[in-house]
Amino acid sequence: MAHYYVGIDFGGMSAKAGLFDAKSKLIAKDTVKTSKDDNYVTTVAKMAQLVKKLCADQGIALKNVKRVGLASPGVIDSEEGVVVRWGNYDWSDKPLAKDMRAALGVDVRVVNDANAAAYGEAVYGAAKAYRSSILITLGTGVGSGIIIDGKLFEGAQGAGAEAGHMVIQVGGVPCGCGRRGCFEQYASASALIRDTKKAMFEDKESSMWELVGKDPEKVDGRTAFDAAKAGDATAQKVVKNYIMYLGEGILNLVNIFRPDAVIVGGGICNEGEYLLAPLRKYVAERLYVGVDRVPLALNRAALGNDAGIYGALAFAMN
Repeated sequence: MAHYYVGIDFGGMSAKAGLFDAKSKLIAKDTVKTSKDDNYVTTVAKMAQLVKKLCADQGIALKNVKRVGLASPGVIDSEEGVVVRWGNYDWSDKPLAKDMRAALGVDVRVVNDANAAAYGEAVYGAAKAYRSSILITLGTGVGSGIIIDGKLFEGAQGAGAEAGHMVIQVGGVPCGCGRRGCFEQYASASALIRDTKKAMFEDKESSMWELVGKDPEKVDGRTAFDAAKAGDATAQKVVKNYIMYLGEGILNLVNIFRPDAVIVGGGICNEGEYLLAPLRKYVAERLYVGVDRVPLALNRAALGNDAGIYGALAFAMN
């Protein structure tokens, strides 16, 4: 009898699911909208129905699904399958694996979404050639996942590997976590947008104003990069500072864990080598143990929006 697996990438606005065969081949994908206005029971029901529909559409019986992996935001105790805390939905101590298992009659494993993405890249993506790797995702905040000797490092009860909340500027920009100067307040896409707007208001002659039709609300993660490539000095300074802060965070992580590779994900990575080449140079020039002694790859993530479902799959299969 053929066995199948399902990987779910659950987020604040949607849950995406992928159906895979026993050789990790993606058979089909589907998605459902999620909302913080839904209560916990409704959200669980939506995700269970998503799995049922995905299987039914492919003519596969639920009993042939060996396990479901579910990547969720928040602090996750993956051994117990519990969402310890997720602020966006105001969830505390939710037994997500147990409740999904009850709804489906299938074994379910739950893991933090950033950890899942890191595991997905390690098993199927940009880090599969490396034994140890760190994934940094640059989005609204900074997510991170750490793979050591092929195993996911989560810390006690899944509460570790939160690189976005290491302080890189004491007394710096206030963070939603309650501290000041966290890495994500300098290296996230949100931080880049904030710093781009600030630079624009300090230089009313910057070409960045033309790029956004003189509307600062249209500034996004590409604005400073696009203007910098066209020679705008103010934009080039924004990009240089952004790379500096991103580089400092990466340096801290590399000096502690010394992985074989650092993988960078998120929309800002669409800048490709314009971002990565100076970032590699910045990091290589400042490492405690140089890349001439211990090589370090610094590359772009490969799985894109599917990193979560592949990571959930990897977690389910292992």
